Amino acid sequence: MTQQLISHNHIENIRLTREFLLSLTKDLSTSQLNTIPPGFNNNIIWNIGHLVASQYGICYLRSNNILPDQKLFDEFKVGSKPERDRTDQEIMDIKELLFTSLTELKADLDAEKLDNYTPWTTRHNVNIKNIQDAIAFLPYHEGMHAGYIMALKRVIAPTG
Repeated sequence: MTQQLISHNHIENIRLTREFLLSLTKDLSTSQLNTIPPGFNNNIIWNIGHLVASQYGICYLRSNNILPDQKLFDEFKVGSKPERDRTDQEIMDIKELLFTSLTELKADLDAEKLDNYTPWTTRHNVNIKNIQDAIAFLPYHEGMHAGYIMALKRVIAPTG
């Protein structure tokens, strides 16, 4: 039970980061969210979608579960890149998934659906042995992408 409480705290930290990212990007146009500036490999909306795709891969794929959204995972997983501009509706759907996916993660954690976890080492050399380690790693990953999103925003929407 203690491990679940710790994991729930991590999930709440992820929610706070995602709320910050939405507030940071709320005034950006569809065009700005889709812009890939020179020197960058992706755009803001890709980074936002990547947060959900990474959560799916780190928590579901590694615990031998079916992914909640295979298409989203394939479009935003590590190694992917924006292949096309996202529509207003797709952007709204991705932003909504930032939070509905956390609710689903919490429920699946409580239902012990994620306990059959395959240990692995991230490319950041973090050893993840179980779902609790995986959820604890997510805020680190989210923070990295928050930095990328802030850098992208500075380039595409510089403040006077």
